[in-house]
Amino acid sequence: MQQAEIGIIGGSGLYSMPGLTNVRETAVETPFGAPSDSFVLGDLDGRKVVFLARHGRGHRLLPSELNFRANIYALKSLGVERILSVSAVGSLKQEHKPTDFVIPDQFIDRTFHRESTFFGNGVVGHVAFGDPVCPVVAEAAAVACEQAGVVGKRGGTYVCMEGPQFSTKAESNLYRSWGADVIGMTNLQEAKLAREAGLCYATVAMVTDYDCWHPEHDAVTIDQIVAVLHQNSANAARVVRAAVAALPVGVRACACANAAQFAILTQRDLIPAATRERLRLIFGTYLD
Repeated sequence: MQQAEIGIIGGSGLYSMPGLTNVRETAVETPFGAPSDSFVLGDLDGRKVVFLARHGRGHRLLPSELNFRANIYALKSLGVERILSVSAVGSLKQEHKPTDFVIPDQFIDRTFHRESTFFGNGVVGHVAFGDPVCPVVAEAAAVACEQAGVVGKRGGTYVCMEGPQFSTKAESNLYRSWGADVIGMTNLQEAKLAREAGLCYATVAMVTDYDCWHPEHDAVTIDQIVAVLHQNSANAARVVRAAVAALPVGVRACACANAAQFAILTQRDLIPAATRERLRLIFGTYLD
């Protein structure tokens, strides 16, 4: 039985989902280890949703410590088909101001310590990732920003860095020269794994500050950033609620669900039984 249709991953500043009814909590075990935290299931304006605090409640996990595979596997095991991810980011452009939201449609990977595929251990596969964001979920998020009275800019490039340190000025200016829009530490691995798992995925990137490239960066204090985080959190809760309501009901019309249909290259009878078993939820009959 499907326990949820929409997954919400909350990042820095969004640690819970206001408005949930019929709330219950469940822990999920996965073949890839433990997810970030237990999952909070409930109804949000008539839709079945599940919320996960990306860094764990109390913000206990570094970006590099996140078990992305377990998080995405667990969401799929609960029946999720669409994921709306929320995260705090720095701005790489003057036009993206603190408290603005950006809904990126591209990513650049600058990480090097992350598990970001379900393939391996005897099965080789490749999914298309030229357009890494589900257009249906992204459109719902953009509409939701407008309804919630939040500046929400559709499109742009998210640089995903390793962290936990922030960029040097040289790095920040390099990313600006590439035309990137925002920088964060978490969302790319989620997008990659969601695509392999046949889940729709989009990000709402909440700008907290200008990255260190900005000439007035050193004048920004921690308490100012925290104040923006709180404001973003309240805005994010409204946007997520409106986005959930805006998502279509029924069979998905996008290509996300079948992204892995022709991905597996390995001769099927050579796939190890243990690998086949742990990936059955993710790839289903594509393994046969």
